[in-house]
Amino acid sequence: MIASTGKTLHFPVVKVSKAIITAAGQKQRTLPLQTLVDRDGVPKSALAILAEEITAAGISEIAVIVCPGDEAAYATAAGPLASGMKFIPQTQPLGYGHAVHCAADFTGDDPFLLMVGDHLYTSRISRSCTAQLLETSQSGKCSVSAVQATHESKLPYYGSVGGRRVPGSERLYEIDTVIEKPTPTEAEQKLVVPGLRAGNYLCFFGMHALAPSVMETLGRQLAAGPADLSSALAETARRERYLAYEIQGRRHDIDLHYGLLTTQLALGLAGKDRDEVLALIVESLVQSQAQA
Repeated sequence: MIASTGKTLHFPVVKVSKAIITAAGQKQRTLPLQTLVDRDGVPKSALAILAEEITAAGISEIAVIVCPGDEAAYATAAGPLASGMKFIPQTQPLGYGHAVHCAADFTGDDPFLLMVGDHLYTSRISRSCTAQLLETSQSGKCSVSAVQATHESKLPYYGSVGGRRVPGSERLYEIDTVIEKPTPTEAEQKLVVPGLRAGNYLCFFGMHALAPSVMETLGRQLAAGPADLSSALAETARRERYLAYEIQGRRHDIDLHYGLLTTQLALGLAGKDRDEVLALIVESLVQSQAQA
């Protein structure tokens, strides 16, 4: 059990059974459709690999937020899992917070898992990264964001959090500050977490288990103007119990330079064909050295 921090709990005891995958960004919309070879050696779209991890963790319903007109392409990329998915178009490009809120009717009053469509994951333990997050949110009975200690050079790519370690836990943190893509100066002033190596900060991992109150906050923001997920999460940290869990695994961002290549290598090295992949890497290095 996770010790209480004294803040209000807004997370129903029910198990998380719904997930949102966001994939409507103009620059990222094709990334979940890319084909990779999964850890079992089977070619699949990034969307299908991500959806399989979600369903294996016990989620039965998935909503995918897409650009209008992309519904058919995403249904094809999802393969057999498409039957358990709902494809929701973001009809106006009003930002990420708006994209998440497009699924408000889908989630209703239930807690939900939120994933970005251009990240895949490899776990260092038997439980998947998604399963680790869901177990933590269920135990803590509050919103939990997955995080990864990240060097300050990568801060322009991720939202980041500041806070303090929960007593008795090596990987759990009580969040008090959330900043979207902070500068190194902002991070040094507001996001230093005791116990992390100098120059490293807790950055979002690309997955969150969120209470329905977060969706309500996004709705209030949209009624007044633009909606931003990080500011909604910052409000959550001020108002109620909100934790960060340092996942035992790695995120692989397909959108980064050489991201598709490094993601494929990570999947290959984590799967049944590890020895074959290693041999191919060594062979390529030898050949490139001979040609140098």
